[in-house]
Amino acid sequence: MTTMFSYGFRPFFLAAAGWASIAIGLWLAVVLGYLRLPTRFDPLAWHIHEMLFGVVLAAVAGFLLTAIATWTGRRPVSAGPLAMLFILWALGRLACLGSAFLPLWPAAAADLAFPLALLGVVAREIVGGRNWRNLPMLAPLAVFVIADLLMHLEVAGVAIPAGLGWRLGLIAAIQLISVVGGRIIPSFTRNWLMKRGRVHLPAFHGPIDTTALGVLHAGLLLWAFVPELRAAGLLLILSAALNGWRLSRWVGTATRSEPLLFILHVGYAWVCLGVALLGLAVVGASIPIASALHALTVGAIGTMLLAVMTRVSLGHTGRVLCASRPTLVIYLLINAAALVRVAASWSAAATTTFIVVSGLCWMAAFGLFEIRYSPVLLAPRITPK
Repeated sequence: MTTMFSYGFRPFFLAAAGWASIAIGLWLAVVLGYLRLPTRFDPLAWHIHEMLFGVVLAAVAGFLLTAIATWTGRRPVSAGPLAMLFILWALGRLACLGSAFLPLWPAAAADLAFPLALLGVVAREIVGGRNWRNLPMLAPLAVFVIADLLMHLEVAGVAIPAGLGWRLGLIAAIQLISVVGGRIIPSFTRNWLMKRGRVHLPAFHGPIDTTALGVLHAGLLLWAFVPELRAAGLLLILSAALNGWRLSRWVGTATRSEPLLFILHVGYAWVCLGVALLGLAVVGASIPIASALHALTVGAIGTMLLAVMTRVSLGHTGRVLCASRPTLVIYLLINAAALVRVAASWSAAATTTFIVVSGLCWMAAFGLFEIRYSPVLLAPRITPK
């Protein structure tokens, strides 16, 4: 247990992967008519909520609690405080799953306790370390809290725009990917290429990156509040082009021989594709909105979660940064899940079949991560001889 709660990535990566598999398994059972969940959320709302505030937020917690120790030079959040955060996360999952048996507001409070506590801990660490450069990281965490609250308010019958909560939650996840990805992907790529004597390196952060991020975040926020506004769709299409240009400047094709690195570029490519599809759907093109949303969720978020979780798990435990065969299978499975789920909305006759196949690929990807990486995450760090 001492090793388990020594760093944030250990318990929360295991939690994210485990719940990703379990929650989708429950969702497939609901889709196929074998199960009825004891939750106040309708089945689709519960599915969305648990993916965003159960799986994604657990992975975000694992990454940030680990990275902040490096950013600030402070001791990592560990032992009792880390265990308490983990317990709050678990209580939130139980409260949402069994909320039909609980009073409305105590169930909501149990769920909101984790994102609020995580926001407080991250704020304390950043401010305590005077790490002002990373203070903006608090913004997407605050959006997660607001988004989670809005989903509970909608269940309570409060008059708020339908779906605003989950749209803001999705935006918070994509914002984190766009900002953090813009730091780590070119940095890791540059270091890897320099070690091999390459001269064509990723471009440094500049006006293109700032513009791409600004247009992306503006377009997503506008869509969240006015999802059918044509201007929001046009902004999203523009942001997809700008972020595609941004991605091309990171010379990802040069990393194809190193899957542990190349998969990060693939994950960001899903962001560009998903945003483009969403923009086209909003402006009236014949693009199913479900295809656009799942390109962003299963494609971008799913791929980036597994890309970062595998890399961090190896790097922070002293293992060699090299993708094993099981890791390659994980990457193939999550991209297969994304491709099949995007295609599902284009074929009405085979939609349910495609959803099941996609869900099984998703479960296999995260389940294999759990099997392959739990020995790594539960073992002490390897000290080089």
